[in-house]
Amino acid sequence: MPRENRKRGKKHKAKTTEEAPSYEEPQLELEPQVGGPSWIVAASKEDEEFNPEAPFGYVDTDVKAYFRTVDIQIREWQENRQEPLDYEVTVDPNAVPSIEKHMFFVAALSEMRGKEKELATDPDCSIILERMAYSMDDFVRRVFLDSLSGSYAALVKHRFASHVCQTLFTVISETIAREAMGTLAPAPESAEGELRTATDLVLDICKELLPSINSLLMDPFASHVIRALLGLLCPSLNRTSSDETSPGTVRSKKSAHWKSRQGPLMSVFTDKKGKSKEVTARSTLPEFRDMSQKIVEAIRNELGDNEVRALAADKVASPCLLMLLNVEAELEMADEHGSLMDRVTVGAVSASLENRTSIEPSDYLGTLFRDPTSSHLLEIVLSRASDKAFALIWNAYIKGKLPRLSVHPVGNFVVAKALERVDAIQLETTYVELQGVWEKMITTSRTGVLRAAVVRSIALRSLEQSAIEAALSALNIASDEDKKYLVSCMLSLKTLPVYISAIGSQLPVEITYEKRGKKDNEPSSQSTIQGSLLLQNLLKLSSPHNQPVIDSLATLDSSELLKIAHNATSSRVLDVLLDSETVPIKAKRSFVQSFIGSYHLLVDDRIGSRVGDRCFAFADTYLKEKIARSLIPQEQTLAGSYYGKFFSRNLNLYLLKRRPDEWKTFQSQKKANNNSTITTTVSIVNDASDLPFAKAADSSETKKKRKREARVKDEIDELFDSVHNKKKSKSDKIAVTADSSTAVKVAKEPSTGKPTDRGLRDVFDAIRAAPKTDFKVKGRAKH
Repeated sequence: MPRENRKRGKKHKAKTTEEAPSYEEPQLELEPQVGGPSWIVAASKEDEEFNPEAPFGYVDTDVKAYFRTVDIQIREWQENRQEPLDYEVTVDPNAVPSIEKHMFFVAALSEMRGKEKELATDPDCSIILERMAYSMDDFVRRVFLDSLSGSYAALVKHRFASHVCQTLFTVISETIAREAMGTLAPAPESAEGELRTATDLVLDICKELLPSINSLLMDPFASHVIRALLGLLCPSLNRTSSDETSPGTVRSKKSAHWKSRQGPLMSVFTDKKGKSKEVTARSTLPEFRDMSQKIVEAIRNELGDNEVRALAADKVASPCLLMLLNVEAELEMADEHGSLMDRVTVGAVSASLENRTSIEPSDYLGTLFRDPTSSHLLEIVLSRASDKAFALIWNAYIKGKLPRLSVHPVGNFVVAKALERVDAIQLETTYVELQGVWEKMITTSRTGVLRAAVVRSIALRSLEQSAIEAALSALNIASDEDKKYLVSCMLSLKTLPVYISAIGSQLPVEITYEKRGKKDNEPSSQSTIQGSLLLQNLLKLSSPHNQPVIDSLATLDSSELLKIAHNATSSRVLDVLLDSETVPIKAKRSFVQSFIGSYHLLVDDRIGSRVGDRCFAFADTYLKEKIARSLIPQEQTLAGSYYGKFFSRNLNLYLLKRRPDEWKTFQSQKKANNNSTITTTVSIVNDASDLPFAKAADSSETKKKRKREARVKDEIDELFDSVHNKKKSKSDKIAVTADSSTAVKVAKEPSTGKPTDRGLRDVFDAIRAAPKTDFKVKGRAKH
C-alpha cells in the first residue's frame, strides 16, 4: 500500500467486504497519471488559478539573484558618490566609471525586458525597480510605462507593485517637463515601432483607471498611487509646504519609514543635487487639466452625498478626498452646486451661491473638528473655500465655540488654520471670546491659536494691542514690573507663578540638567519651539506694541542673554530682533552693545558665533570699533577657540592696533559693499521676469556704479574725512592707486577658461580683497 494512503494509529482486523474502508473511495474517483502507476494522482488544477500575491507569475530564482547583485552595485554607487568641485570643469574624474555604469545599467535593463510585471509584484525585486527608475533616461522610462499598460488596474492594488507605480509617476514628471519644453528623447536605431510620449502614456493610464476610480480611493494600496497621479496631473499641488498633511505627501508614514531604510534613491548618472526639482517646476498642461476635470466629474457622478461624506472619516480615503478638494479648487470647480466641497460642507457652498446670510449647523461637520483624521480635510476646506462660504462656516461652526475648540487637542489646529484668513471683525471677535482662555493654552502647550491670532494681526496691521495683551494674559502677567519676565516665561512656556516657583525650588530643573550634564540650572535655559515662535511674531508687531518684548530682553543680564544666544531654538528670537523692520534702531544698537565685554564668551560656541557675526554685521563703524577694542585683551583666547577664531579673523585686530584709520575705512567700505550687493541682487530679481538676461546684467552694472558713487558720500565716511583728513599718509594713496591699477590690468587680461587662468584670477581677487596691513619680519616692521 502506498505510504500516503496508510492510516496512522493502531492496526485492526480486516473488515467485511460490505464495510469498505473510507480511504479507498477517493482512489476510484481520481484518474491515474498516464504512463505511471495507478496510485500516482495528477496535480490539482487549483494551483494554476489566479494568485493575488503574484498575479503575473513568480520571478525565476536565477533572475532574482541577478537583480540582487544589481541592487548591491547601484547602492554602492549611490552611497559612495561624491559631489564634484566647482573648479573641476575640464577634468571629469567619473568619466571611466560613467561608461561602466552605463554598460552595467543597459545589461540590467535588457534582463528586465519582458519581466516587468513579475518583477514589480515580487517582494524583493520591487524596491530594485524603484531604485533603477531614478537612473533611467526618458526613453527607458517611457518603455517601462508602456510595458505595464493594460495591467495598471491590478498593479496599483498590489502590495508591492503599487509602490513601483508610485515611484514611476514621481520620476516621469521630469520627462513630461522636458517634453513640454520641446525636448523629446530620441529612440535608438534598433527600436521597432512607435513609442508614445510620456504625456500620452499618463493620459492612457488615467483612462484605464477611470472606470474603477471610486474603488481605488478606498483601497489601502491604490489610494497612495491615485494621490501620486493627481500630483502628476496638477504640479501646483506639489509646490506646497512640506508638512505631512500637504497634498504632495503621498506616502504613508509606514511606507516612508520603510523606504528611508533602503538607502538613498537617486540617479547614479547625475552629479548635482536639485536638478530634478528645477525641471519639475512646471505649469499644468492643458491635457492634464482636462483629465483632472474628468476624474473629479466621475467621482461626483458616481458617488452620492453621503458616500462622499463617508470618505472623510475613512483613514484610507480621507487623504485622497483631501487632494481631490485641492484639485477641484485649483480647477475653479469648488464654488458650484453639487461640488465635492459643497457635499463635505453640507450645502455651505450652495448657500453662499444663493446669497444666504446663515446656515443651520450640521452634526456631521461639527464632528470633523474633533476627529484626528477628518480635521485635516476640514483645514483644506477652510483654506480653499470662497469668502462667502468661509463666512457662513465661521458663523455656524466656529463663532461662539472658540473657547472649547481652541484648547481641544485636535480642534485647535482647525481654528488656527481658520484664523489665517479672518477679517478684522472676525479677529476682534476671536480676541473677545478668548479673553479667559489664553492662559489655558500655555498650561496645555497648545499655542497654535494664539500664534495664529498674532500673525493675523501683523498681516492686517490691526488689533496689535489686543495681540500683545493676549500674550501677557496667557502668561498671567498683569503689572509693569512683571513684564520683565516676559521673555523668560514665554521661552519656557510657563506662566509667571509657575516660573517664579521654579526659580525658588529649581528641583525639577536641576535634576533634568544634571542628567544632561549641563552646568546651568536656570529655568530660562529651557527653550521651547512654541515659545520661541511666539516671541518672534511679537517682535514683528509695530513699534509701540512690541516694546514689552524689547524691554524684557533689555532687563536680562549678560549671563541670561548668553544662554539664549547659545541655544539653537531661542537664538532665533535674537535674529528677528536684528532683522525686524518694526524694532527701532536704538533698541538694536542697545542690544548689540549689551554684549560688549562678553563677546569672547558669546562667539566661543557653535550657535553663539553665528549670533556674534550678525551683531557685528549690523553695527556701524563706530560700534564695530568699540566691539573690536573690547576684544583686544581677549585676542589670544579668540585665536585658540574653535569657533571664535573665525570671528577674530573678521575683526582683524592687528590692523586696528597698527592703523586704526585704515581699519575704519575698510570696515565702512565693506559694509557699503554688502549693502550694494544686496540692493543689486534684489533689483536683478525684480527685473528678471520682464527683461532679458543681457539687459538685466547691464542694469545691474549701472546700479553698482551708482551705488559706488553714492558710497563716497556716506555719513560715516564724511565723519572720518572731516576728522582725519590731515592724518592720511601718502602711502595709503599709493596703495589704493596700485590696487586700482592692478584691478584694471587683471580685468583687461583675456580669459581663456583654463584652470591656470582661473587660479591666477582667484589669487588677484584675494589680493584685492585683503586689507592693507603691515607685516613684522624678525621683530622689525616692514615698511
